[in-house]
Amino acid sequence: MASVADLVFLLLIFFILTSTLVSTTGVKLLLPKSNSRTVEAQPKLVLSIDKDLNYFLDGVQMDEDQLKDALVQKLSKVQNATIRLEANFSVPLQEVVNLMDLVNEINKTFGTQHKIVIATKSKRRHR
Repeated sequence: MASVADLVFLLLIFFILTSTLVSTTGVKLLLPKSNSRTVEAQPKLVLSIDKDLNYFLDGVQMDEDQLKDALVQKLSKVQNATIRLEANFSVPLQEVVNLMDLVNEINKTFGTQHKIVIATKSKRRHR
């Protein structure tokens, strides 16, 4: 009987630890769909744009000027960082490109090499 209790306890610990590794920003988005299956390293920052074109950095809402200042502050001191860009599927592509340009501008100004990964939702194939 003790071995079953040990097994249940170990499974409980496993699920608690693995569930805390998934980071969510708390911003409700409908991500675009893709067949690509790339798993990125744990991102340093999460940039989000919701359907109303509100900007979020790690779940904190801010306007464009605040976002630029916060990105410069966080990224200028780090050489390589992965930035996950989460944009609602209805967000115009130009808004996504503007954020990518902002990160690329920081890379150029400070000589850094930050990468941007665009978050997508998996397409489900119906047979």
